[in-house]
Amino acid sequence: MTDTVATEANEIETAEQDRTETPLESLASICTVLAIGLFVMTFIFQNFEIPSASMVKTLLIGDHVLVDRISLAPPAKWAPFNFYRDIRRGDIIVFFKPGEPDLFLVKRTIGIPGDHIRLRNGVVYLNGVAQNEPYAGMPVSDDNPQHAFNAYRDDFPAVPPSPYDQVTASWAYELPTHIQDSDLVVPPGKVFAMGDNRTESLDGRFWGFVPRENIVGRPMFVYWSFETPAEQINKQSIGERLSFMGHILVHIFDETRWKRTFHLVK
Repeated sequence: MTDTVATEANEIETAEQDRTETPLESLASICTVLAIGLFVMTFIFQNFEIPSASMVKTLLIGDHVLVDRISLAPPAKWAPFNFYRDIRRGDIIVFFKPGEPDLFLVKRTIGIPGDHIRLRNGVVYLNGVAQNEPYAGMPVSDDNPQHAFNAYRDDFPAVPPSPYDQVTASWAYELPTHIQDSDLVVPPGKVFAMGDNRTESLDGRFWGFVPRENIVGRPMFVYWSFETPAEQINKQSIGERLSFMGHILVHIFDETRWKRTFHLVK
């Protein structure tokens, strides 16, 4: 009796080992993996490439960052288990540019609703207190006119914008309504954001506040960084993109910034 039971068990085990997955089952497995991956990359994490120098030294052109889309998202009743917190001063955020809903930007939160903000010679004063920002680029006297003092940019909002300041028309019209005693006051439901590379950043000084609903998330770390020229952002044709992809394949080892791999963004 024992031998019979053992033989039957062996036959069942052999049959299970010989059983192969059908094409339909394989397709179902692949679709499940893709669905989970799509959900994660759409609602939980998302990858972004830094195309400009507006956040240097914090983020470099060619940094590829993983963005947390959960912690700064509005709380959802269907997912009460998700950790949520509101925007804090100093948070680096990814958001849709006001007025251009298809364009993602990354900047640092300078002020939240109710805050009073002004700049004097490039230094940020928050609620009357000068901020210590070692990461922020300041106007300097050198051979680059872009780094020289600019009255509108570096004493914001003391000087009204001119047609040459790259200020959007809507913000030039709206700006005076938010100034109290030479300070910019952040209204409810919005934040004021600026780039760390202050002399090379077209930020809230030029297009206004960021609505809370425009904020997508916050970058957590750099997962890959490749040396990318500043002018690459302007090369959008198919030929130019393919050429740069070829360049990456050839130089992926010698032009990857290996030291920035898993660099925390803060």
